[in-house]
Amino acid sequence: MDRITSMRVFVRAASAGSLSAAARHLGMSPAMASKHVNALEARLGVKLFHRTTRRLSLTEAGSNYLEACQRILPEIDEAEAAAASQRIKATGLLRMNVPLSFGSRFVAPLIPEFSRRHPEVRVELGLSDAQLDLIAGNWDLAIRIGRLADSPLQSRQLGDSRMQVCAAPEYLDRRGVPRTVGELAQHNCLSYTLSAMQDSKQWSFGAHGELRVPISGNLLANNGDALLAAAVAGQGIIYQPHFIVGEALARCELVVLELDKPVMELGGIHVLYPPDRRPPAKVRVMIDYLAEAFGRAPP
Repeated sequence: MDRITSMRVFVRAASAGSLSAAARHLGMSPAMASKHVNALEARLGVKLFHRTTRRLSLTEAGSNYLEACQRILPEIDEAEAAAASQRIKATGLLRMNVPLSFGSRFVAPLIPEFSRRHPEVRVELGLSDAQLDLIAGNWDLAIRIGRLADSPLQSRQLGDSRMQVCAAPEYLDRRGVPRTVGELAQHNCLSYTLSAMQDSKQWSFGAHGELRVPISGNLLANNGDALLAAAVAGQGIIYQPHFIVGEALARCELVVLELDKPVMELGGIHVLYPPDRRPPAKVRVMIDYLAEAFGRAPP
């Protein structure tokens, strides 16, 4: 038997002096109410009621247990109400894990408006390019860029992003402009270590990364902004998402290289959250807010 329900039956029966009255109040049969009290007595190893054909009266053990139940049950009700309210009202701490460069550029500027709309939500923004485990890390949601691995997590797509091969005009004037992916082997290619599509020896091209092209370079980094800074300074060629290089392209600090093979499709920009049939309100309102914001101005 459910212990909490049994305690509620006991308290109501003690108050009314009748199992039948307790059963009517709690919407169950008198037989079921009797089973709940019997289960409590069996678990505790004591009699809680003196039973007569007309009325129940508490034993000494029953009186002591009643005091404890009257203290415990309201605390349980309060805890349940507090938990349930978070599904209805956006409140509490919201922990978000976001890629460093993307989060700095596109998520952090959105937080002030979100906080104005939902003043009872506190946001913890974790900026990291590492693929952290949401469940183990106790994150409420995360933004991931690229193809999603199979997982039990729920997801919603916020937008798309494309890859681009870029270099500074000064570098291209000095080293020449590659026209084919094969010519990249003669250039200084700066690689992002956390990407499956590039490493210190190969870059992937073709929509699904089916073409592996040999490269070499004198800089590896686990952050796109570090590679961007090096490329803008003329150190070499980078293969990065448009959200990393877009502003530098607009300022003509970098130019896009048109090669003979298509770049690999990066995949979408997704918000991920734990598999919960009814996620808390703080999670729902943040997901809706991000979808609204990125829908107005895609990264």
